[in-house]
Amino acid sequence: MSDTDDIEEIRAQKRERLLQQTDDGAEQSAKQPSEPIHVGSPAEFQELTSEGVVLVDFHADWCGPCQMLEPTIETLARESAATVAKVDIDAQQAIAQQYGVRSVPTVMLFADGEAVQRIVGVRDRSAYESAIAQHA
Repeated sequence: MSDTDDIEEIRAQKRERLLQQTDDGAEQSAKQPSEPIHVGSPAEFQELTSEGVVLVDFHADWCGPCQMLEPTIETLARESAATVAKVDIDAQQAIAQQYGVRSVPTVMLFADGEAVQRIVGVRDRSAYESAIAQHA
């Protein structure tokens, strides 16, 4: 088995675990989650970002620009090669502090556990797609 095959197998296993954590608990083998994953704890965040390409939307319910970005984030979750996660900075202050999130929306891209790119503010969908493609 080549390194590429190993990586794809690990990604498939990770996707399956994430899908099992969704509300309905349905198993969909090797499919990307079609909705953003709402992060509920620092441990969950660490596990989620540890493998593969993960786009993380740091947001707040009271933030108007965050609400404007929401449809783009949902589309990326359905259509991109990355896992998409959402972190509410009010509920998960420790995560926001750990990554130096000082304004929202802040979108960070993680590749195999490392933060590789940060986009602050609302950007065109193509900016996020380009970042994902660069690291996928």
